[in-house]
Amino acid sequence: MNISEKKFLERNIFKKARRKNSSLVMKNVEKNVNVYLEAVFKEGTKNKYIGIYWPLKNEVDITNLRFKYSCALPRCEENKRLIFCSWEGEKLNKDSKGILAPCSSKMLNYKSFSMLLIPCLAIDKNLIRLGYGGGYFDRLRQDQNWRDIPCIGVLTSNCVSKKLLARADWDIPLSGFITEKEIIV
Repeated sequence: MNISEKKFLERNIFKKARRKNSSLVMKNVEKNVNVYLEAVFKEGTKNKYIGIYWPLKNEVDITNLRFKYSCALPRCEENKRLIFCSWEGEKLNKDSKGILAPCSSKMLNYKSFSMLLIPCLAIDKNLIRLGYGGGYFDRLRQDQNWRDIPCIGVLTSNCVSKKLLARADWDIPLSGFITEKEIIV
C-alpha cells in the first residue's frame, strides 16, 4: 500500500472519530486554546497576528479569538497557494475551495505573524499532521520563513493517533498541538 492509500484510510478513520465528539469536548478544546494564548501573550501588549482557520464540519471553532487578538484567516488561491489575510470580523467571501475567507487585498506576509493555529484531522507523537489532503499548509510551510513561525494543531484527543501516521516527504512536523486534555507545545 502506498502513502496516498494509507492516508486515505487514516482520513476515513479520523473523520469517523471526529464525528463522535460532543459540543462540550469541542468547547473544551477552544478553552485550552485560550489558556495557551493567555500564557503566551501578555495582556495589553501589541502582538503580531495569529493565523486561525474558518471551521469546516466537525472542526473546533476558534473564530472567537478575533475578539481578543489580531487574527488572520487563510485564503486558498487558484494556483493551490495559501495566503493569510487579516480579519476583524467583517463579512467573508468564498475562496477557490468554497471556504469563507477575507478578500485577498488584506494579504499579510510571514513577518506579520506570531503563530499559526491550524485544524488537524489527526496528529501523531512525531507531530505529523493529517489534514484533508490538499497540501495547502505543507506547501505554505515549504518556505523556511513560514516554517519558522510556530504552527500548532487544534484537534480533539480522540484524533491523536497512537500509531505513527503515514508520512510523505513533504509533510512538515508541527510545533505542537492542543486538545481538550492537553497542550503539547
